[in-house]
Amino acid sequence: MTMVDALSRISTIQATLARFDALNAASAPTAAAAAATTTTTADSTGTAATFADALAAAASKATSAPSGAGVATGSVTGTDIVTSAQKYLGVPYVFGGTSSSGMDCSGLVQKVYADMGISVPRLVSGQMKIGTEVGSLADAKPGDLIVTGGGEHILIYAGNHKVIHAPYEGRTVCQVEAYMDDSDIDTIRRVIPDAPAASSTASSASAALTAAKAAATSGTADLLSAALASMMKSAS
Repeated sequence: MTMVDALSRISTIQATLARFDALNAASAPTAAAAAATTTTTADSTGTAATFADALAAAASKATSAPSGAGVATGSVTGTDIVTSAQKYLGVPYVFGGTSSSGMDCSGLVQKVYADMGISVPRLVSGQMKIGTEVGSLADAKPGDLIVTGGGEHILIYAGNHKVIHAPYEGRTVCQVEAYMDDSDIDTIRRVIPDAPAASSTASSASAALTAAKAAATSGTADLLSAALASMMKSAS
């Protein structure tokens, strides 16, 4: 579930809460009505708990990016990408290959990211459009993708001015000094988001989830509404 899906779910929850508020306001202050209100309150409390559970699920999924093309998942770091790529050092270059028995440059990238639970396009032409643009080689971070040769070749930046790639027929996957400079680079793509931004998103969702749980415990619709508002504000 994406953040947009989570916000859509939240809007539905808020509409339902509004109906509960209207129902409670219309109840007459008689003994019979008081009993009915008690029943309604109990039902509303149970519903609030159900809503909190739904919100918890939405928050959990929203803080983990979907595994669609070019989107990082969970807590994967650029260093994790490099470590995964290093497992394939020595694998022979095979045009069109995508496995440990043989792979080409884009096959290596797809396999490495797939190992980390991240789906990326198969060809360089698609891989060079994912993530966000990095201005120069000096700004590259481990895990970034470097495209050269007019979009014909792709490499994984390993940090410390080194790259990992599957060069060409007769060679194997290797880690070498970054032999290119900015004039040779078509684009550098960052697929793994910077850690502070990811941490902030998780923190905001966690705060909203805590508020939702408090609402479920107290059975107070107002608190749940506050939790929903907090979630929407943090997502904007």
